[in-house]
Amino acid sequence: YQDEEEVVLWMNTVGPYHNRQETYKYFSLPFCVGSKKSISHYHETLGEALQGVELEFSGLDIKFRDDMMPATYCEIDLDKEKRDAFVYAIKNHYWYQMYIDDLPIWGIVGEADENGEDYYLWTYKKLEIGFNGNRIVDVNLTSEGKVKLVPNTKIQMSYSVKWKKSDVKFEDRFDKYLDPSFFQHRIHWFSIFNSFMMVIFLVGLVSMILMRTLRKDYARYSKEEEMDDMDRDLGDEYGWKQVHGDVFRPSSHPLIFSSLIGSGCQIFAVSLIVIIVAMIEDLYTERGSMLSTAIFVYAATSPVNGYFGGSLYARQGGRRWIKQMFIGAFLIPAMVCGTAFFINFIAIYYHASRAIPFGTMVAVCCICFFVILPLNLVGTILGRNLSGQPNFPCRVNAVPRPIPEKKWFMEPAVIVCLGGILPFGSIFIEMYFIFTSFWAYKIYYVYGFMMLVLVILCIVTVCVTIVCTYFLLNAEDYRWQWTSFLSAASTAIYVYMYSFYYYFFKTKMYGLFQTSFYFGYMAVFSTALGIMCGAIGYMGTSAFVRKIYTNVKID
Repeated sequence: YQDEEEVVLWMNTVGPYHNRQETYKYFSLPFCVGSKKSISHYHETLGEALQGVELEFSGLDIKFRDDMMPATYCEIDLDKEKRDAFVYAIKNHYWYQMYIDDLPIWGIVGEADENGEDYYLWTYKKLEIGFNGNRIVDVNLTSEGKVKLVPNTKIQMSYSVKWKKSDVKFEDRFDKYLDPSFFQHRIHWFSIFNSFMMVIFLVGLVSMILMRTLRKDYARYSKEEEMDDMDRDLGDEYGWKQVHGDVFRPSSHPLIFSSLIGSGCQIFAVSLIVIIVAMIEDLYTERGSMLSTAIFVYAATSPVNGYFGGSLYARQGGRRWIKQMFIGAFLIPAMVCGTAFFINFIAIYYHASRAIPFGTMVAVCCICFFVILPLNLVGTILGRNLSGQPNFPCRVNAVPRPIPEKKWFMEPAVIVCLGGILPFGSIFIEMYFIFTSFWAYKIYYVYGFMMLVLVILCIVTVCVTIVCTYFLLNAEDYRWQWTSFLSAASTAIYVYMYSFYYYFFKTKMYGLFQTSFYFGYMAVFSTALGIMCGAIGYMGTSAFVRKIYTNVKID
């Protein structure tokens, strides 16, 4: 800024303190606007439009490094209707958000006295702005001037501006909004360490199972090779070698299965890239930039989805590859947009600023049809041609072998339910921090932690599914594809159950809008996480199954 240059105070939204997502336009409450009208224009980004940022000019005249003495900028004619609106806002602890030079400022609308009979409005905004050179680095707001709300009176709104020199560097001006004592708490470090020990234990367990039991299995199978035919018929052949003719049989419903695997690989790629970008760039300093980045990266990584989904479908002998490509491309977008559409109706009914404008919806649909679909097609064609040939180490028998009876805890349904417990255990403390930054007023900035947790989650998921699959194949059940996917994906059920606990015990949310918003988007988050874990689990297990059947001698 130059001296005396105009500094704009934008009014964003107002809403109840306990419901972070329930926000309304600032001027939906009967506040009055300052006298200054002409204003340089403001363009919103896609991420802001989706997150319900509604910047409106406050009309306050603020000039760079020009102190302003307390002055009245407008007055409110308080009739009964306006008084009721303010009383409702004060009862529900409404507070508002403003921006100066992209720095957020929060203020409270008013307060009630102890017995809750009289209500007071804060009428005087005292702004203290810190500058370093020609840049704004710090803004503080003090609300003063408590005025009792009495019908049919005039309330004068006033403000003052004080400029003071500050030593804060421009790059570090967001540091005061971060909460290191919360995010870098001992418990956070401890939980990472805890998960890390679990990983070492699991990897040890898996390698022990594989080394010892597989060596025994191989020894037994090669000894059986040396017997003559008579002994072999009387011998006790059992275990995973028995199903070698069926283990590479295509899964049931290959179309849905390969679409899920493709989508899961894409979600994993998006998570990885977005976390790396967030570690390098401080995405939290700009409104909506995290969401815009995620949408862009999701669209750009569509070939990943096509490649993995298309090649798997081709290997399983699928014929309707165009249908598979469409389902794979639109599985996640349809789920997210469907939920958003449903919640949007409630937001429009509430006149909330979270209601997504029609233009933004059209923009998202265009991204789906003109970016995601063509890139998915490219990926699918590459996948079918590069790795679409079935090159299994064992032949698949013409007739499926009957699956023998087994103990109840070896049934796929039981394995699926138990499979998600350990992966959930490795991430649930991180879930608490992520939920708190999304549903409460903390800015999440420790993306290094998130990266570690993602790596730990992958390792734990792969280890758990490999163990589950080994037990399943040993019980001579060859339906391992869906079992490996679902036993990892069942993490999602535990995360969603945890979100119920979080809602009732950690937040004070209320009202239809906030509740549907919370459970709707938590369902989307859990499902996406489940699909990602399932794909990771399947990929690891698939490599394991291929490996053990390559090493065994089969006539």
